Amino acid sequence: MSKSRRYIMAGGTFACALGIGFFMQAQTPSGSIIAAQTSALPVIEKPVDISQIELTSAEAAPTPPAAMPAPAALPAMPVKLAVAEGIAAPDALPQEETAPTFDCAYEMQVATRKAAMVELTLSAPCRINEGFTLHHNGMMFSAVTDASGQAMFEVPALAEHAVFIASFPDGNGALATADVDTLGLYDRFVVQWSGSADSLGLHALEYGADFGEAGHVWATAGQDKARGIAGEGGFLTRLGLPEADRALMAEIYTFPTANARRGGEVTLRVEAEVSAANCGRDLEAQTIATAPSGLKVQDLVLAMPDCAAVGEFLVLKNLFNDLKIARN
Repeated sequence: MSKSRRYIMAGGTFACALGIGFFMQAQTPSGSIIAAQTSALPVIEKPVDISQIELTSAEAAPTPPAAMPAPAALPAMPVKLAVAEGIAAPDALPQEETAPTFDCAYEMQVATRKAAMVELTLSAPCRINEGFTLHHNGMMFSAVTDASGQAMFEVPALAEHAVFIASFPDGNGALATADVDTLGLYDRFVVQWSGSADSLGLHALEYGADFGEAGHVWATAGQDKARGIAGEGGFLTRLGLPEADRALMAEIYTFPTANARRGGEVTLRVEAEVSAANCGRDLEAQTIATAPSGLKVQDLVLAMPDCAAVGEFLVLKNLFNDLKIARN
């Protein structure tokens, strides 16, 4: 029961008690006055003569003895103190053992990595195999601790002064910050959503590539961040719990704009798959893009086709501006 509910009940009980007291104080005197005004006066009868009174008494109580017997005296024997011989006194008395405690401290450590990535290590010993949400400058995704209450992953930074918050369902969690001074060398594009893992996908078509060709970067061909570090092309990071229902998912495409080895264009597309989990429903999503002026955020609501279209795809072309890369 909630506190407000308890307060209401307690207040009601207290009010009832006050009401009863008021009723008793207000009604009893007036009731007595009414009774005194309406009752007839008692009739005084003549005195009754009482005769033939016989006095009786109880039997005499037994007479106590003249004196109580005195208690017997104990024999007069001296008291001797005995001390055990041949037993060495202990050097120290045993100490009480400290009861073990269960550490429920939350701690998150950060370490910056190449390609403007940040490695996060969450320690929550009292949160074994428990899910939580990782927040970072507007981006959110689901994660889970392992059997020791630990979790570790790399996150693409979206701000030079990056803030990370791990939040458990009851509001407890940890916060950490990191300075990522290499973020300006990269462009980043994020699509995030809540629901089945296959609902949305981010696709980058580098240097004129088409779907399925070399240069098509997506979840199945995400590439490695070493490709971005070398300036050869971009890479995709997928975060979240694909196996969980209603998980928060995020896909982030990173391109090394400042140190790209060749010029050209990168076209960005978001693809929505019609599935049994989202058909005939509205699919809510959000896009985030880094820019010199700050993050650009756009909310989306997609009206998915009915379930007769399960297995088909919707391609959204204008959610991000295409990248135009100058040769460095």
